[in-house]
Amino acid sequence: MGEFELIQRCFAQAGRQRADVAIGIGDDGAVLQVREGCDLVVTTDSMIEGTHFFPDVDPRALGHKLVAVNVSDLAAMGAEPCWLSLGLTLPRVDEAWLTAFAEGLSETADYYNCQLIGGDTTKGPLSLTMIAKGQVPKGKALTRAGAKVGDYVYVTGTLGDAALGLQLVQQQVEVSKKHRAHLLQRFHYPTARVALGQALRTIASSAMDISDGLAGDILHILRRSGVGAAIDVSRIPMSQALKDSCSAEQALQLALSGGEDYELLFTVPEIRRSSLEVLVSPYGVPVTCIGRITGVAGKLELKQGEVPLNYLHKGFEHF
Repeated sequence: MGEFELIQRCFAQAGRQRADVAIGIGDDGAVLQVREGCDLVVTTDSMIEGTHFFPDVDPRALGHKLVAVNVSDLAAMGAEPCWLSLGLTLPRVDEAWLTAFAEGLSETADYYNCQLIGGDTTKGPLSLTMIAKGQVPKGKALTRAGAKVGDYVYVTGTLGDAALGLQLVQQQVEVSKKHRAHLLQRFHYPTARVALGQALRTIASSAMDISDGLAGDILHILRRSGVGAAIDVSRIPMSQALKDSCSAEQALQLALSGGEDYELLFTVPEIRRSSLEVLVSPYGVPVTCIGRITGVAGKLELKQGEVPLNYLHKGFEHF
């Protein structure tokens, strides 16, 4: 199968076919119609075999994850996901692998109302790069730079499940049959909090998604906003699967530094806090307050209840 046949067969109709795509796959470039009064939000994520995924991973799960982790960045900025571009480097053409990968990508793009509009294919070590583009009302994008002293710090969902799922895939842990499916689902099939991210545009002062571990990722908000934070680790939400499958100390380490959660981390001013529960209730995603923003720029204080916690974050490093 040649390059153009590959594209036509596997990717030409991937995702939701959107009315705002004037020209999609098949030309030198795509032509898109950005809504009047909106800003364009663009994010890029790469996944490399041996670094971000194992050679024997289910290609359908890989297609899902590539879309979800990119869309999660758009969700963190309060954007509506719209268009995807794919850079695909393959060591060889494996039709069964490509078909399954394209199916996972397409069904996930469709779920988030995105269309694949183009990209590039080449020969080389297996690597996947996606550029996701979305729209947000002009001037309303959430960023990491808006947190203020006194704001409350929140996270969505539960933390640590995906990291334990990774250890399960690596056969580093034993987990009861009761919890295996949940943990593997959280690792292989993350969920981007798109609708909730858009709702938070009216209430959050800053936001980002958690990909490399809470303890490391929150520092991005602190540095960009010029503030500090005090976090009570006893408030960090953890699933029953995580708590049943490892010690309390291990569960906390996974929740703080495990990564791959793709939950939202955001701050809310005190004046808007009373509106939060009403705002998020239609979305069925739990949100948990885990601390407050303080005035010491870049300083993260962890405590367990009222007791200071000395903790060394060892999250994922790209280099």
